[in-house]
Amino acid sequence: MGNPIVSLTESYMSYKEGKLGGERLTFSSFPYFGLATNHSANRFITCSAAAGTAIATGQKTNNGMLGRDPEGNPLKSFTYDLKDEGYKIGILTNTPVNHATPACFYSSPEKRHHYYEIIQALAGSGFDFLAGTGFKGYFGNSENDPDCETLLKDAGYSIYWGKDEYSQRSADNGKTILCQAHNKGKEAKEYFVDGRERPDDFKLADFMNACLDSFGDEQPFFIMCEGGTIDWIAHTNKTIPTVKLVQEMDDAVKIAYEFYLKHPDETLIVVTADHDTGGVAIGFGNEWMGDALHWNILDSAWNAAGGRNMLEWEENRKLNESALIGWPTSHHTGDNVPVYAIGKGAERFSGKMDNTDFKSKILAE
Repeated sequence: MGNPIVSLTESYMSYKEGKLGGERLTFSSFPYFGLATNHSANRFITCSAAAGTAIATGQKTNNGMLGRDPEGNPLKSFTYDLKDEGYKIGILTNTPVNHATPACFYSSPEKRHHYYEIIQALAGSGFDFLAGTGFKGYFGNSENDPDCETLLKDAGYSIYWGKDEYSQRSADNGKTILCQAHNKGKEAKEYFVDGRERPDDFKLADFMNACLDSFGDEQPFFIMCEGGTIDWIAHTNKTIPTVKLVQEMDDAVKIAYEFYLKHPDETLIVVTADHDTGGVAIGFGNEWMGDALHWNILDSAWNAAGGRNMLEWEENRKLNESALIGWPTSHHTGDNVPVYAIGKGAERFSGKMDNTDFKSKILAE
């Protein structure tokens, strides 16, 4: 999520209010702003695993490597340092629990796609609260492996599939994992966002609310919350679904911000990205834009599809061009990513930095 996607979302929000501009996401109103470089050890344009590793460990690695240095040596996330200091740890995402970015904060598998190995690391982490769509590598590597749910339950985790099941939990549920009900007992999909609204599904804000309620305010904690589906949908260059998912992430930030307002002297919130995807341009082609982007074209198509991600590639490309919104690539870009911060120590995140700086800035007294 680069700056252009933030600007795109705020433009859409303004359009929905009948204005040319002026609407703000919660996090873009934070008082401190910076930019972070994000190249990997061997490529200017990073992958999620390498960028997540840099953020979690403070060290660069090669594209395709997760939680290991370029020579293949395991690295340790700063979350383990915080855990040793008595912090509770929460890892939240709207992708599978063991997908690349969340996995960087608790594992160092030999290969990025060794999903069952990542789950084994999670089982041994002792981390307190995790949430996602479900599990990749659900059934293990062989018929003798317990499935992910069994493995994690044996490690002391309570797993709840959907909001209804979680609402029936006991008061003291200990180490917790939340997943979407429709993925129970099966492999969670990746790089798939259909926009379907299921009543029992958690939103990212639900994950944040549940995690904060679980942690309370008597013990220090760290939460990594990822809106990973923003990247997934930006790979398809679908504009309305992209801004909807940014808004979903911002809803989770709002929940954290409400906690900050109650504890301003003890709370730090940092919002950033591991990389940009799509390189979206607000304004496209040689036509003079006039007063506004043609959001009505995209909004009509979205509504006609019933709010679901159903447009074919060529149809979507033509709609974007008609709306004067350009997506020059369907892949990651090398753009700097924005950094927004508020709270205790937020001034450390102002100005230019590298993604390897996040660890030291977060841990600084």
